[in-house]
Amino acid sequence: MTARLLLLLGLMFSVVVSAAFSRPALAAGDRFALVIGNAKYPDAEAPLKEPINDARDLTDELKRDGFGVETLENANGDAMRRALERLYGKIKPGSVALVFFSGFGVQSSRTSYMIPIDAQIWQEADVRRDGISLEQVLQEINSRGAGVKIALLDASRRNPYERRFRTASIGLAPVIAPSGTLVMYSAALSSVVSDTGRDRSLFVQELLKEIRVPDLTAEETLNRTRVGVTRASRSEQVPWISSSLAEDFSFVPGAGGARPNLPAESNTAPVPTPAPTPSQAALVPPVPSPLPPAPLPVPPPAPPTPAQKVDTPPPAAPAQPTPAPSSAIANAAPTAPVVPAVPAPAAPAPDAFADDPVIKGLNERLAKNPDDASALYRRGQVYASKGAYALAIRDFDDTIRINPKDVEALNNRCWARTVAGDLQAALRDCNEALRLRPNFVDALDSRGLVNLKSGAAKNAIADFDAALKINPRLTSSLYGRGLAKQRNGAAQEGALDIANAKAMDPNIVREFESYGVR
Repeated sequence: MTARLLLLLGLMFSVVVSAAFSRPALAAGDRFALVIGNAKYPDAEAPLKEPINDARDLTDELKRDGFGVETLENANGDAMRRALERLYGKIKPGSVALVFFSGFGVQSSRTSYMIPIDAQIWQEADVRRDGISLEQVLQEINSRGAGVKIALLDASRRNPYERRFRTASIGLAPVIAPSGTLVMYSAALSSVVSDTGRDRSLFVQELLKEIRVPDLTAEETLNRTRVGVTRASRSEQVPWISSSLAEDFSFVPGAGGARPNLPAESNTAPVPTPAPTPSQAALVPPVPSPLPPAPLPVPPPAPPTPAQKVDTPPPAAPAQPTPAPSSAIANAAPTAPVVPAVPAPAAPAPDAFADDPVIKGLNERLAKNPDDASALYRRGQVYASKGAYALAIRDFDDTIRINPKDVEALNNRCWARTVAGDLQAALRDCNEALRLRPNFVDALDSRGLVNLKSGAAKNAIADFDAALKINPRLTSSLYGRGLAKQRNGAAQEGALDIANAKAMDPNIVREFESYGVR
């Protein structure tokens, strides 16, 4: 009996010792996290549903895992920067530092920025001014001596700023991070996630599920999350991971030492890629998509230059049921549109936006100075983004009256007139913008839409080709070119463009339908 008791005590002691040695070398106080959920952006049509719930759920989980967590909800730029400074101040050599951000993200010059709710973004330079660079955050955390740096961004959303400077690619860019860093985006590079209207994101749901599995390394946790998201979305959403961790780290250490296998192979998702060893310090490749990967199809050789296209009447569209003469676009809108059109919604009155905080602020500026061209242009942009095209065109009219060489206003009026159906006037605006600024990618994209709606498929292809040579990931040009190719008889080439565009932006079909194009 005594021998059995001693044996039992010995086993219990060995279990305790084993559990003690299986814990991470870092104490709980050496784990710090900043969790940010931004949902209420004044420029967005409605608050985002997911970020606040996701931030709260992740905060609870990280606290259970021994992190000291600070959580921000609907934070402006000052609040985000002050919170980051507090995070930097807590870090000691060898600490774990984690940053989670859910909200709008924008890439500019191949750098990803987290956007505060009070950002005033009207052109690409404003992103660098008001946004917070992920790379700079990771570099600062590294300079304070953190041993493990983790960044989780659920910010690959279609944002309200894109129509203001379409030269910027959608989604997020790859990050250049210091050694010992693990970064994960909720979607593939330069792509966005379709809005599902749910209260919690698929990305965070899968992440929380995997974090709670004991004794997985952080790389394994995120790799399993990637697999789970990919399968649950049927490969429509494929998170991106980059790792340069030089040591093992686990969110939740376990006592058994055994790690569960990755999810079994299924018919709805590709075979998961094994997590790389820490010494590899390389990107974890995303789960292959069923769509053909980059590079995109090579466009037809040598499209006409913008200057030539401005002076040359558009040719006929031979593949259309009712061919238009070569001067149709320049002289008159087609009497029988070839492209299926969607009726434009009734134009809202200015009073409908009286309570909009952005419109309200611009109205106050214009009450003091009716010829404030900047305020007129910005109000026109906001009206256009909300579908109030008549109001937008009126503001662009006044902007151009004050400055007839404002190419941005000319392009925006071209686009608004195109969506509203005034194709002749739209073409004149785009041509003038390209005369003033040859190779202006936004105007090429807009003129491609004019030609697409007018039934001039060949001209649309040439415009979209020229735009894609400047920005190969301009989703609107890629999708528009696909439609134009199909209407011009190249069904397979068009389908490939459309598939690639939908892979980058699942909302692109709905966007073109709002322009009156199916």
